[in-house]
Amino acid sequence: MRAILAAILATTFATPALAQDATGPAVPASAVPNEDTGGDFYVVGLGAAVLPDYEGSDDYSFSPVPAATGRVSGFNFLLAGNRASVDLIRDGVGPTWDIQAGPIAVVGLNRNSTRGIDDAQVRALGTVGTAIELGGYVGIGKTGVITSQFDRLSVSLSYRKDVAGGHKSTVLAPTINYVTPLSLRAIAGVFVSAERVGEGYADRYFSVNQAQSLASGLPIYNARSGWKNWTLGALAGHSISGDLRSGWQLFGTVVYRKMLNDFADSPLVARNGSSNQWLGAVGVAYSF
Repeated sequence: MRAILAAILATTFATPALAQDATGPAVPASAVPNEDTGGDFYVVGLGAAVLPDYEGSDDYSFSPVPAATGRVSGFNFLLAGNRASVDLIRDGVGPTWDIQAGPIAVVGLNRNSTRGIDDAQVRALGTVGTAIELGGYVGIGKTGVITSQFDRLSVSLSYRKDVAGGHKSTVLAPTINYVTPLSLRAIAGVFVSAERVGEGYADRYFSVNQAQSLASGLPIYNARSGWKNWTLGALAGHSISGDLRSGWQLFGTVVYRKMLNDFADSPLVARNGSSNQWLGAVGVAYSF
C-alpha cells in the first residue's frame, strides 16, 4: 500500500541534508512493498527531524526532511535528503518474492560544517570534506508474510565507496525491514541495520591527530576500521484522508543507534558525546 511507502520514506531512508549522515540505513528503493495493482505511483513527503549535531554527539538540533519515492513501470526509485537509489529489477504483483539490485548514492555531510556543532572542542577539530558515496545493493523481499497480503519483509546489503575525497573509504550496510498495514488508516514497521566502515572513514570522523589535539584539547586517538554501529528503528503512519492508498498521511519515527568498538571509544563520542544516539522525525506525505 502507498502509505507504507510514505512511512518508510520518512524513517529508513531519509537523511536531512543539513545534519550528519545518521538518521537511518542507506536502504535501497526496493525495500518499498508492492502495490496490489502493480501500477505506477508517487509519494512526496516533508518532515522535521531531531538529530545529533555530528555522528556520536550528545547535542541535538532540528533539520528538515524532504523526500520522494515511487514506482515507474515496475521500477522503484527513491530520493530522500542526501541519498538516492533505484531498483533495476521489476517487482512482481501481489504476495510474492522479489529480487532486488541497483545503484545507490549517498552524499556524506557529517562534520562538513562547524556551524551546527555546539561542542567547542569538536568544532576546533575543523571540518571534513563532503563525501560522495557511490555503490550498489542486492536484496530479497517478500510481500504477504504474516498479517496480510500487503505486509513486507525485506533483507538487503549495500556497499558504497567515497569518490569525492571526503573519507576515501567504504561503507557496508546490512538491513532488515518489516512493515505492515494495521487498517485502511494506519501502518507500522520496524527495521534493524548495521554499518561496517573502512580505515579512511574511521580516521576522518573519529580519530584525533596531533594538530587537532593541540587545537581542541582532546587527546590523540587513532580509530581503526570495523563495525561502527547497529541501529533499531520503529515507524508509524496514519492516513488523514481515511485511506492508506491515496491522499495525505502523517508519519513519525523513533530510532536508536548504538556506536561500537573504536567509534564508541573515540573522545568525540566517549568524552564529548555519547555512544547512545537517539533520532526522531514527524511529518506529512502525499501519495498519488
